[in-house]
Amino acid sequence: MNLLRFRSTIVLVLALTAACGTAANAQTYPTRPITAIVPFAGGSASDVVSRILLDRMSRSMGQTIIVENRPGAGGNTGSAAVAKAAPDGYTLLGGGSGPVAANKALYKDLGYDPETDFEAISPFAAFTIVVVASNKLPVNSLQELVAYAKAHPGELNYGSVGVGSSQHLAGEYFGQVAGVKITHVPYRNIAQYGPDLIAGSVPLGFQWLPNVSFALQAKGAKSLAVAGANRLDALPDTPTTKEAGLPDYVMSGWFALLAPKGTPAAIVAKLNTELAAAVADPDVRAKFQLQGAEPMSLPPDAAKKFISDEIKKYRDIITTAAIPLIE
Repeated sequence: MNLLRFRSTIVLVLALTAACGTAANAQTYPTRPITAIVPFAGGSASDVVSRILLDRMSRSMGQTIIVENRPGAGGNTGSAAVAKAAPDGYTLLGGGSGPVAANKALYKDLGYDPETDFEAISPFAAFTIVVVASNKLPVNSLQELVAYAKAHPGELNYGSVGVGSSQHLAGEYFGQVAGVKITHVPYRNIAQYGPDLIAGSVPLGFQWLPNVSFALQAKGAKSLAVAGANRLDALPDTPTTKEAGLPDYVMSGWFALLAPKGTPAAIVAKLNTELAAAVADPDVRAKFQLQGAEPMSLPPDAAKKFISDEIKKYRDIITTAAIPLIE
């Protein structure tokens, strides 16, 4: 055997050995605890639904999944840490529509690229935007809100947890779809917004249900519509935006499970299967719905396309709204 053929044989053997090793690792995965970084504060809606999902997955996979909250820079800090982690399936990201989609068009430098630095496992929860109005505001339907906003351009304020948050962009998108001008009021945290919503000083919100449930229960605010395909179980009498006459306004915040780029496809597929089984569990679905979240899952290829489509959607909203880049 000549030297060239010998070297080629060695390369082929090594490649086959590596492939067999990867397949074997995927078959036995996981053999030790997994760390899932959630780039948001503990106790937030994102943290709660992530823990519900990951607890169910850990039980079915027979290994502990340790949830580590690493908030900062709109979710970028924790997301960047996962992007740089070893691609072995033992460090995962419980990412959201902010750091995985919107932030790509919002920040000058994320420190990672959501489309090229991760393997998309699947989205797992969507928080449909609820259009809420203070009871001090003289509107009782979505059409009345649009008419009032057109008659009072720029006078209606809406609150969010900050520039670039899904609630901020949901308000911007509402203005674009409805053809109205409304004014954004950012807060440091959502607890500060509730009293102003009830008082009527910031009478509008495009919010996840957990953020406004107290105001609704206290009869300080009313839900005008939900911006999804279906009514929420928690708000059965609130119409969808399609039913309320604004069908093009569809908006939600979402959460997804991702792994560092280069994680073996077999491990990604196994995690996808486990995730799909978890969100199909009636107990998980019931717990999600109590949080105002809709469970969801997609195959990895569809998950990748979903994220790319969402990045484009948010980029269009941000560009149209002329929101300046965050340094």
